[in-house]
Amino acid sequence: MTAAGFLDIAVYISVAAIGLSLLIAFVRMVLGPTLSDRVVALDMMTTLIIAFCGVVAVLTAVSAFLDVAIVLALVGFLATVALARYVERRDPTNKAHADD
Repeated sequence: MTAAGFLDIAVYISVAAIGLSLLIAFVRMVLGPTLSDRVVALDMMTTLIIAFCGVVAVLTAVSAFLDVAIVLALVGFLATVALARYVERRDPTNKAHADD
């Protein structure tokens, strides 16, 4: 087996694993049961899409996918922080921000 053949097999296995993980995360996001579960599932899906961009960049040798992955990582981080802040403020048992 050549190095190129091994890389192709590894890329296809990675795409299959990422696809299966995306499906599982999507099911968790839809079923819940809490808002926190949905936020974590959405963050996981963002991370998996970033991984998919990296695998596609390796497969196609197009570095533009890495730029897309970096931008998606930054946007995903900001979205996760915003959703976590929303969940924190929405929780009626949280007394830390009662005076805001």
